[in-house]
Amino acid sequence: MHVGNLDPAAENFGYDLAFDIRDLISVDDVMEELGLGPNGGLLYCIEYLLENMDWLQDELESFDEDEYLILDCPGQIELYTHIPVMRRIVDQLRLWGYGSTIASVFVVDATFLCDAPKFISGSLLSLSAMLSLELPHVNVMSKCDLVDNEQVERVLDTESATQLYELEEYNLKHQDLEDFKLVSFLDQQGKATKEEKAFRRQVEARRKKQNKLTKTICQVLDDFSMVSFIPLNIRDEESIDHVLAHVDQTIQYGEDLEVRGADMDDNELLGNNENNNHE
Repeated sequence: MHVGNLDPAAENFGYDLAFDIRDLISVDDVMEELGLGPNGGLLYCIEYLLENMDWLQDELESFDEDEYLILDCPGQIELYTHIPVMRRIVDQLRLWGYGSTIASVFVVDATFLCDAPKFISGSLLSLSAMLSLELPHVNVMSKCDLVDNEQVERVLDTESATQLYELEEYNLKHQDLEDFKLVSFLDQQGKATKEEKAFRRQVEARRKKQNKLTKTICQVLDDFSMVSFIPLNIRDEESIDHVLAHVDQTIQYGEDLEVRGADMDDNELLGNNENNNHE
């Protein structure tokens, strides 16, 4: 297995790279020479890569057909949802003949997904990237070792944006009830002003409208069942193998390899069976 880096803003890696876009161009150099900020520098680097795709083609052609290559891409979601630069790179890979052997792996932190509103947001971002790249797609919930296991299991077992949001809504209503009791108490004491009570009514009306929109979005996610996540704990070898197996299945990696059996050919195996039958 090999890893190629396509993130010009990357800094440190805990593994060896097969090739590195920073040998072609880097965000630090662009920011220094052109006076651009981090986001502008990153976009400039990716557009520069598109103008020099022969560099990437040469790197890819150095691998055999049966070798496994991971392309570590930039994490800025705008490159996948707002502008078509990453889509153009994928289209070029298809023209080079890699279309049937590539898949996108969308990685989101478990610390982000364990909160219902953020889970909905992460699901929509994943769906947006999926639609933009038009590739076989695998969603991974990373850093599960940093989150309480019960929280991770709650998200994975529910598998419903609607149910997760309803649970969040229940907690909000419970908190609202406590706040209402406090406002009522202050009102009894003559401490709650008319402005405070009017503001609270405005907040409640706005929240009802937002809840209706959020529930509709959740229903769309659930109805089409297009977004689900695979947990990844880098400290658990079985978890890593589980994620890798899903990616392998997505690209059908290894399906054309011969099945490894006993160290004998078919004729030898047939001869042994005949001998056993005579006995």
